[in-house]
Amino acid sequence: MGVADDAQGGDPAKSSPRERLISAATELLAQSDGKPVSTRQITDLAGVTAPTLYHHFRDKDGLMEAVVARGFEEFVQREGMIERSASPIKDVQRLWDIHVHFGLTHVQLYTLMFGNAGPGRRPVLVEEAEHLLERELGRAAAAGLLSVAPAQAARAVLAANIGVTLMLLADEPDQPLSADDIAGLPLSVQTRDAVLRSVVSDPSVLDDPSRGTPSGQPSYVAAAIALNATLESSHPDQLSGTEMRLFLEWLHRLSNASGGGNGASGEALPPSTPGGR
Repeated sequence: MGVADDAQGGDPAKSSPRERLISAATELLAQSDGKPVSTRQITDLAGVTAPTLYHHFRDKDGLMEAVVARGFEEFVQREGMIERSASPIKDVQRLWDIHVHFGLTHVQLYTLMFGNAGPGRRPVLVEEAEHLLERELGRAAAAGLLSVAPAQAARAVLAANIGVTLMLLADEPDQPLSADDIAGLPLSVQTRDAVLRSVVSDPSVLDDPSRGTPSGQPSYVAAAIALNATLESSHPDQLSGTEMRLFLEWLHRLSNASGGGNGASGEALPPSTPGGR
């Protein structure tokens, strides 16, 4: 590594060759309009030599992985910025809107993060995003608001969220959209609420998300899912691992019983152990 590569003033952490390479690649990617960004462009903008890039990232693909990881950090940070309300369904709607807004304001980065799936290739970031959403949906499950397990609901919601965002990216809006504009896009709102209606125990909750609790008597399915979500999050010491597994198996049987409660049925709750998937 040459002396010139390190001889940059300012904050050492921000002006390190590694950080400058990530910043340069991120900037060039945002301006690329989907065209390839060369190693030479990146190193020139970062003020380093090609061997410096290879030293820190092995190759350009390794650098792009670091760019995507940094983008995901920002994505998670945006999701964590919202103040949780008393309504988990309302918060899931807001997380959906944040996801779409991030995609439409980070076009090339979002495409790298979520648009490179293929047969037998599921980006790790998709799984991590799914787990983030699953934790939020766990609140809805504990409140008796879900008709399927949080993991199943998260998979459905995230798949629709990514699909809508990629479709909106393909539409290329004529002018930049604000967060409020994006939150009101008909395609996004209609798809968001449609997929949520497919996983909640009482679809009318979408008409008033702030209500936060289902109307009427909850079905066996919703009740079993709610109890399972509460047990998995609390890990009560009163039950041994064997007792907990047996209890969850009973809940699984109840949740799959036909004709229970207010008519909800179907496979809803896979047997699991606390903290496991």
